[in-house]
Amino acid sequence: MILFHGSNTDINDIDLNMCRPFKDFGRGFYLTTIKEQAVNMAKRVSRIYGGDPMVNIFEFNIESAYGMNIKEFSQTSAEWAIFVMNNRSRGFTDNDSDACNNDSKYDIVIGPVADDGLTALIETYAHGLADIEKIVSKMRYKNVSDQYSFHTERAVRLLKKVGVENV
Repeated sequence: MILFHGSNTDINDIDLNMCRPFKDFGRGFYLTTIKEQAVNMAKRVSRIYGGDPMVNIFEFNIESAYGMNIKEFSQTSAEWAIFVMNNRSRGFTDNDSDACNNDSKYDIVIGPVADDGLTALIETYAHGLADIEKIVSKMRYKNVSDQYSFHTERAVRLLKKVGVENV
């Protein structure tokens, strides 16, 4: 499969230490199957940090990840919302929990992106203003996109760079 990564630079060597913490699925290298999503991210990153918007293109064969610890969310759910909330929270400390990936226990995590609208719903739950099932029912009406996040060197080695495009 082809995966896209929006950036402000051409990425030839993936350095997980350069990846920001407190993302949806924890610190990792994030890609998507949706080119338009990567283009939008490249433009956003370039506006914030400078540089030229670029889409880095990688090939990934999920069958080559056999034996790796992979967590997959096929859709938004209570489990997904709690997982995202825990990974994004600077105050969450139970890193041994299966409901977070701050310790990179999962080599690869696949699932929906928590956009600003979904983030607002998750915050509503975090502040005790709604129960998780109510939040999840509202999420089902949101348009979601996908993300593949790679959290370990072993996982990153499965990505083969096949191109880069200026956008």
